[in-house]
Amino acid sequence: MTERGQAVTLRQVAAHAGVSRQTVSNVINAPQRVDPVTLAKVRSAIEALGYQPSRTARSLATRQAGLIGYCLAGLPGHSLYMDQFLHALTEAVEETGRHMLLFTAPDGDQGLTTYANLIAQRTVDAFILSDTVDEDPRHEWLAGRGVRFASFGRTWPRQGEQPGPWVDVDGFAACAELVTRLHAAGHRRIAFVGWGKRVMMGAGADRLRGWEAGCRRLGLSGRAVYSDSDSMDGAAHAAAALLDDPEPPTAIVAVSDLLAVGVLSEVRRRGLRPGHDVWVTGFDDSLLATSVEGGLTTVRQPTAEIASTLVRLIDNAGPAETGVLLTGRIVARGSAPLDQLQQR
Repeated sequence: MTERGQAVTLRQVAAHAGVSRQTVSNVINAPQRVDPVTLAKVRSAIEALGYQPSRTARSLATRQAGLIGYCLAGLPGHSLYMDQFLHALTEAVEETGRHMLLFTAPDGDQGLTTYANLIAQRTVDAFILSDTVDEDPRHEWLAGRGVRFASFGRTWPRQGEQPGPWVDVDGFAACAELVTRLHAAGHRRIAFVGWGKRVMMGAGADRLRGWEAGCRRLGLSGRAVYSDSDSMDGAAHAAAALLDDPEPPTAIVAVSDLLAVGVLSEVRRRGLRPGHDVWVTGFDDSLLATSVEGGLTTVRQPTAEIASTLVRLIDNAGPAETGVLLTGRIVARGSAPLDQLQQR
């Protein structure tokens, strides 16, 4: 800004550096075209004058908006983990000199109109998708129009490969490992609490399959029940059904931290001790995992790596790189002290 509070112009920077306006523009939008000496001189002038490039002008010059679109799904706070993920994603995008554009859209095919409008108006350069569902229509629609995007989560297509690059966490392997470690700690009756049966698709179904595979490999007979809502109360009701069995489980694997906390509430309501009488695990390592008494054993998703990989895939995904499957890490706390592996 000048002493009068007016914005510094490109012309003033050029005059200060003793170069043309086009050279200043090249320094801002295409620095690889400028020799190092001139580049340093212009950047020094920009810093000295406090010049801030106009986003509109820069967009016209580069034909890029400098914005990555991200659709907010559900109600605010609908997922503690997704709030954490969005924060990490915003940081990863900003490290590349761009910013996030958050928007909302209806579910299913109706929401594609919102994406179409953003593309037509050249509001964003690319999209990062999350909250993916089975056969999610957004991926094929964007890929068919040559729009750059990367997806956090798989769409589990019935045929062929998922369109476009994606990043996901291997919930199957993590839940199978939970069963293995619970078994090593002496548990023989290991149950599973999942989201409502109608929505046990995608990540939820992947985690369920991991639990099933772990039980099958070890010859264990476990029972899966489903919460009637994605809530602590729903999970408590599901846990009650398990604990009323003639031979109740001694360990319960929950599909998420939220449901795991609901399970813990029912365990305590019955006068049972988490981590002693009944061991409980979650998934996500959200804020809930450290807020409950004794702490919740859970699977930590590599959030920063997920975010940085998504940004890399948007810019540099090769033709052979269709997906990146990352490993979750089990974090043992009081609800299931797996780090101790005490025999029961």
